[in-house]
Amino acid sequence: MNGLPHLAARLGHTFQQAALLRQALTHRSHSSSNNERLEFLGDSVLNCIVAQLLYRNFPNIPEGDLSRMRSHLVKEATLSEIATKLDVGSCLLLGEGELKSGGWRRPSVLADALEAIIGAIFLDAGFSAAEAVVTRLYQNRMTGLDPSTLGKDPKTLLQEFLQGRKLALPQYTVLATEGEAHCQTFRVECSIPALGIRTHGEGGSRRAAEQLAAEAAYKTATHA
Repeated sequence: MNGLPHLAARLGHTFQQAALLRQALTHRSHSSSNNERLEFLGDSVLNCIVAQLLYRNFPNIPEGDLSRMRSHLVKEATLSEIATKLDVGSCLLLGEGELKSGGWRRPSVLADALEAIIGAIFLDAGFSAAEAVVTRLYQNRMTGLDPSTLGKDPKTLLQEFLQGRKLALPQYTVLATEGEAHCQTFRVECSIPALGIRTHGEGGSRRAAEQLAAEAAYKTATHA
């Protein structure tokens, strides 16, 4: 766990109780003293902070849209993407089987770990400290949030984008399937030949992986 100080630096939080961060990164496959309780706590803290940020940043948006925006910001795909950028996977403590099956890059594992980290920060230094970290992590996402696209999954958004430009629909290909039957990870490619775009996504199901690949393709296409 030599990478913990570097992870703490990326988070922008100095832990007074380093054991909390270690526990937040401990998967249940590794130890009975794992991150599940911290994940439970962090989930509630994260939802509260994100709701507060949305309330402040979007004063004219009705409650229903705010709820959809919050759901988008705290869903597994978003959390795993943030965790990946923080390189949380390299710091995880996993059991041998989970390690061999690529658990360190599985979206559900990364998302759970990020929630646990937020719970650990809350216990370590209180709500204000957790709020400061979450606000930094979500700063760019809040700025680029478009309420008009919420409620539509990435595959739908990508399809509508391409149809609006009279382009062929994307092609999805399963590149690899890893892990045991009850705990598989799918790697999918989304290709749009007309735009020269190829993106990839990994998830616990083919559909989840396709959605992540579509999300990456949509971002690439709309920012080209």
